[in-house]
Amino acid sequence: MVDNIVQKTCVPCKGGIPPLTREEASRYMPQTPGWEMSAEGQQISRSFKLANFRDTLAFVEKVGALVEEERHHPEICFGWGHATVTLQTRKIRGLHENDFIMAAKINRIFGA
Repeated sequence: MVDNIVQKTCVPCKGGIPPLTREEASRYMPQTPGWEMSAEGQQISRSFKLANFRDTLAFVEKVGALVEEERHHPEICFGWGHATVTLQTRKIRGLHENDFIMAAKINRIFGA
């Protein structure tokens, strides 16, 4: 079920399971506004606009603390006034519910 994913916690993925299909992954997208799925359906990403470098760094640090706590690490690229976060479950080379849990929680950080 995809209800209230922001309330969930990431579960360790040990591999050996198939990634979500594009159709399955698309069911999570309404709970992760602003995120875009790649054409092949293997990752999601979002670009965030911030006021300056200090705000961007503070945002990235908050995301870093969250991903350490959840043990689900994205790719983060950032610079003055912008950050892009890309999520994919590397062990299955595609998307897992964990990616959408993290996207929803990152949105919550950005909105705070």
